[in-house]
Amino acid sequence: MNPRQNLMLLSAVLAAAILSGCAQWRQSKGVRQVGESVVFIGEEPAALACLPLPGERLSVRSTYLPGPDTVDYVEGRDFAVDYAAGTVRRIPGSRLPDFRTNILFGQREFDHTKFPGFGNTGFFAFVDYSFAPGAPWPVQAPQTQFLKATKAKLDAGQSVRIVAFGDSITAGGDATRPELVFWQRWADDLQRKHPRARITAINGATGGDSTVQGLQRLQSKVLDQKPDLVLLGFGMNDHNRGGVPVPQFEANLKQMITRIRDETGAEVILFSAFPPNPHWKFGSHRMDDYAAATARVAAETACAYADIFNNWQSLAARKKPEDLLGNNINHPNDFGHWIYFRVLQELGL
Repeated sequence: MNPRQNLMLLSAVLAAAILSGCAQWRQSKGVRQVGESVVFIGEEPAALACLPLPGERLSVRSTYLPGPDTVDYVEGRDFAVDYAAGTVRRIPGSRLPDFRTNILFGQREFDHTKFPGFGNTGFFAFVDYSFAPGAPWPVQAPQTQFLKATKAKLDAGQSVRIVAFGDSITAGGDATRPELVFWQRWADDLQRKHPRARITAINGATGGDSTVQGLQRLQSKVLDQKPDLVLLGFGMNDHNRGGVPVPQFEANLKQMITRIRDETGAEVILFSAFPPNPHWKFGSHRMDDYAAATARVAAETACAYADIFNNWQSLAARKKPEDLLGNNINHPNDFGHWIYFRVLQELGL
């Protein structure tokens, strides 16, 4: 096998590991983080979510999934690492993209409609590294007590029909491949865990929707699909300026859950959202209120709850918002979709 074939085989193995959910795995020397996204602003240090173990080289590439078109960047030629600080920086002559050339770089209170061609996809680098285990992540309690029917069907090898319902995040906004959208990754992972089951996952989401439009589309997008399980996630558009007030947001979610249960018998998983770019003009920047409201509704209706908001915030604590935003506004990139996926994995199915 020649060197190129070796590289292609290694890329295929790594891609399979990423897709199967092994974007973090334990090694004898620590935990391996795979595909963490970052953008580089000139030669400023860019922080990783965790401190990489000294002495273990970082892998930095141009795509989330390695492939034939991936550019593999080289330490000393393209970047330098400060292991003590947990940062990576571009160096002179680097092939890494410079975020200073992004059309939205440095904009404050920006109106994205005035910047045609905005987005971050071409500016990401994806980093693999090992770090010492610290506080557990994600922090997500199992929810199997609310998903008994779904778990029984999976364990018995029966058919399970999943509908993902929400806004553009659920619709897959800025994921580079359909199989990287968080709910599709989760459905594929469930299929691997339960090979006898027959899992069907349906995209019922519509970009731009708040819970108001969600109620209007509920019949055709969810109820008519006869689901066994519904992933229900709104909030990003509800929270915008002029959007849906928190009390009405809660009431709308409860109405959806009641109708889903009464008319299909399906179980429901509610999930929260993450904060958009703080410099975006149209955000109210109160996503914590909408996440708390989502959690309240789950508790009051005895639904499963996936805490995306707090797990996103804890992982992103050392990072720039732009590191995780595919459109630089309010869509997760491939690594951001992985955050959602990892939280869903912890629900216990």
